[in-house]
Amino acid sequence: MTRKTVRLTMAQALVRYLCNQFTEIDGERVPLFAGVFGIFGHGNVTCLSEALETVQDTLPTWRGQNEQSMALAAIGFAKAKRRRQIMVAATSIGPGALNMVTAAGVAMANRLPVLLLAGDTFANRLPDPVLQQVEHFGDPTITVNDAFKSVVRYWDRIVLPEQILQSLPQAVATMLDPADCGPAFIGLAQDTQEIAFDYPEVFFEPKVWKIPRPRADRETVAAAAELLKTAKRPLIISGGGVRYSLAEEKLAEFAAKHGIPVVETIAGKGALTHEHPVHAGPIGIVGSTSANALAKEADVILAIGTRLQDFTTGSWTAFSQQAQFISINAARFDAVKHRALSVIGDALETVTELDSALGDWKADERLLPQAKALFSEWNALLDEHQLPTNVPVPSYAQVVGVLNRVARPEDTLIAAAGGTPGEVVKGWRVKNPNTFDCEFGFSCMGYEISAGWGCALAQEGPGGTGGTPIVMLGDGTYMMMNSDIYSAALTGHKMIVVVCDNGGFAVINRLQQAKGVPGFNNLLADSRIQNRENPLHVDFVKHAEAMGAKARKAESLADLEDALKWAQDNDGVTVISIVSDAWKWVPGDADWDVGVPEISTFETVRAARAAQEKIRSAQRVGV
Repeated sequence: MTRKTVRLTMAQALVRYLCNQFTEIDGERVPLFAGVFGIFGHGNVTCLSEALETVQDTLPTWRGQNEQSMALAAIGFAKAKRRRQIMVAATSIGPGALNMVTAAGVAMANRLPVLLLAGDTFANRLPDPVLQQVEHFGDPTITVNDAFKSVVRYWDRIVLPEQILQSLPQAVATMLDPADCGPAFIGLAQDTQEIAFDYPEVFFEPKVWKIPRPRADRETVAAAAELLKTAKRPLIISGGGVRYSLAEEKLAEFAAKHGIPVVETIAGKGALTHEHPVHAGPIGIVGSTSANALAKEADVILAIGTRLQDFTTGSWTAFSQQAQFISINAARFDAVKHRALSVIGDALETVTELDSALGDWKADERLLPQAKALFSEWNALLDEHQLPTNVPVPSYAQVVGVLNRVARPEDTLIAAAGGTPGEVVKGWRVKNPNTFDCEFGFSCMGYEISAGWGCALAQEGPGGTGGTPIVMLGDGTYMMMNSDIYSAALTGHKMIVVVCDNGGFAVINRLQQAKGVPGFNNLLADSRIQNRENPLHVDFVKHAEAMGAKARKAESLADLEDALKWAQDNDGVTVISIVSDAWKWVPGDADWDVGVPEISTFETVRAARAAQEKIRSAQRVGV
């Protein structure tokens, strides 16, 4: 029997394959690849763009303004979809490709899927060196695309058209694997994109991908149940894996049944609502006093879907030396950390099986009320810092409080680097599950506005909340990456952007001075500028309006509330700026291990070094 084939260029075949991949969200079959963010250059405009142009109704292409920002938008989309749908980010060779490396790092650190397609040099090398080619004298196979190898889960370079027959399915499987999820990169040699090949028709048959749910080893689940039953003061740490496994309801049911308080990581925040009966607050360096107090006293800690980053563990000072960990994680690499009893499996399935293994066992009935009492004290502290006052310059906490009150339950709060994460992780009171996105796995300045655009796209289909992305960021981050205000305005997607103008990089200035170094090169007033007494400030309102947004400057907290209500009624993008205090922060009580000079002429640095050594003496010994 003759194999049926269809003759297509490699670029055409790649696009046809993407168009025929599907998944299911809430019982509805939807395209696995929801669209493409693309910037075209000579490395992809003549072939890949030709293929994409013909499928605009099936696989829409959205024009980005910067390769990094459009890949960040793809990541924001994936997070809002909880890894069940994927966007593509496509760029030409050279600088365009390298611009995406930072975004690949964001996806890699946060275990999020995005397909990165970059043009590459000529496979035949006949016209070498081509425009934007960086030559390595001792190895002509190296191009700038090799830079992605350290920040992606899957990497390939297509130099023969038939290679996509093996490469594309592997890339998709990697991005959908809960244990190995992350970005996939494929470099497309310019001359290979143009080559026609007789592809087997079966390669393009529609396929519905199911995200696997690996079950844990039964004996390990039983061992975890036995260890948990010995606990006097157990604690659950809920990580991002709970959200991506869609295990929120099961976790809440499990915790309530067995009387165990739940604290959340940064990525895990939003699995439970703020007022849920088992919720005891965020844990760690940007966490709550309630969660950190529970962590310090816990004897058995059930960590679910978390990679136990230093901001969660207080650089491993948040727990007692005697505490024992049970780690449920789809990824073996994460599950075995710090001598944990490793239960390798899907969060939803494993919690279900652990629930069965525990039977009617329940923790001390006094534990949950004690946790809620601690959480009430934390909420009172938040109220103290968030309530509006007549201060001329409001704090971040007060801005968060106003945003939180005005936000609708279905709206999603988006934040990333700078001072914002600490304030929103501590102070944002989640009203509905899956409405909080703080990118702090990579702490990437510039993620916020781009992710807002991606999140807005994600709300349109199944799995979306139907709400509006509310982006909160500082002036320093705004200056670093703001062009997707224009992107969202162009495409008609709605988001609200709140810019807290505190005169520079305020939170890193806080860390710098806390470790004894005089303020230097972070706040504008401490930088090498023409006029330190009156630094030049950006008019964020005029800047945003120039990119097609509606904009307003809030002069007070009351004005901010009015502006936010106005923004809720607007279509498209609304930007609100407000001057905020660079020195006031909600207090925290967890330690952080950072490098402090061993010797210094500053007495303040020497004192900070002594304090840092004390922190290190309290760290748990582990791996």
